[in-house]
Amino acid sequence: MQYQKITANLMVRDVDASLKFYLDVLGLKRQITVPDQPLFVFVAVGSEAIEIFLNKAEPASKAKPGGMSLYVELEGVNQLLARVQQHNVKIEIPLNETFYGMREFAVLDPDGYVVIFAERIKK
Repeated sequence: MQYQKITANLMVRDVDASLKFYLDVLGLKRQITVPDQPLFVFVAVGSEAIEIFLNKAEPASKAKPGGMSLYVELEGVNQLLARVQQHNVKIEIPLNETFYGMREFAVLDPDGYVVIFAERIKK
């Protein structure tokens, strides 16, 4: 497996308000919005060296508003999943394919942070 990047994935109460802060106050650029128009449930903001995801915290989610999860892109998600399972780590979100073209699974680290591992689906 080869790690490619890590992205801060912030759980927020109001995605639109957080987006306004990151754009207007910090001067980052909007990269992705889901859906395309407000009220957003997910946005990505960033610059050349920075990428931050803002996710609407859902009641069913392990992550809480004000909390953070890590979104780690890599090649070899199946290899990492096997390694995690060999260490008897509980899988919080089973391996799945997303509508945005990724294969992902998630675990909790020892402090309770959600760590999501994702590999882009090759077409």
